[in-house]
Amino acid sequence: MVFRILICLFLINIFALAAQTIEVSAKDFYLDEKNEKSILSGDVEVKKGEDILNSQKLVIFMKNKQPVKYIATNDAKFKIHMKDKTYHGSGDEFIYVVASDTYEINGKAKIIEVETNKQLFGDKIIVDRKNMTYRVISQDNKPAKFVFEVKE
Repeated sequence: MVFRILICLFLINIFALAAQTIEVSAKDFYLDEKNEKSILSGDVEVKKGEDILNSQKLVIFMKNKQPVKYIATNDAKFKIHMKDKTYHGSGDEFIYVVASDTYEINGKAKIIEVETNKQLFGDKIIVDRKNMTYRVISQDNKPAKFVFEVKE
């Protein structure tokens, strides 16, 4: 427990200049200040506002002590909010690029819009939050899949 508190205090210090508070917890934390990279493992959870990312491993790349990219692997799952809608998703790898506010889910990618139960499946899903665009890519002759209900 003390370790989690120390990690949170350290990360709050790192992200102090961010507009929104980011809370990170994990069982293990490694920081490489020289290369501006943090590696967290074991029950990793990242909270930013109402958005939550869970995984077993998370690498945070920084520039000038500010996060620029997150890469979550090993059981990566998330819950994000966009325009009054909630999305749950999962994949083998989850990448978030801070500057472009873009999410990329790789390998067994899946997103569900909770309110409507719309579902996207593919090998790669890219979500651009700034432009409100989605792209689904599939490989090996497997189709991308979009599931939704139609009211008649």
